[in-house]
Order: sequence, then C-alpha cells, then structure tokens
Amino acid sequence: MTTHRPAKPVTDSAPSVERAVTAALILAVVAGLAWIGGMLCTLLGWQL
Repeated sequence: MTTHRPAKPVTDSAPSVERAVTAALILAVVAGLAWIGGMLCTLLGWQL
C-alpha cells in the first residue's frame, strides 16, 4: 500500500509573481501621473 503525501505548495514562484505585480502597479501609477501631467500641460497651453 502506498502512502499519500500532500502536494508541495508552489512557493518558489510566489515571490517572482508578487514582484511582477508590484512592478506592473508601479508602472501603471507612473504612467497615470505622466498622463495627468500631460493633460495639465495641454490645458495650461490652451489657456495662454
């Protein structure tokens, strides 16, 4: 009779996935701030 072993948790890829998600969120925030800055520059350019 064979013994049942529980499956090993996948913890090796978890830090790399978290790192990728964090990098994507930071990139999205930077892109959003750049877009807002561009819109402000455009609006101020039209006002002058």
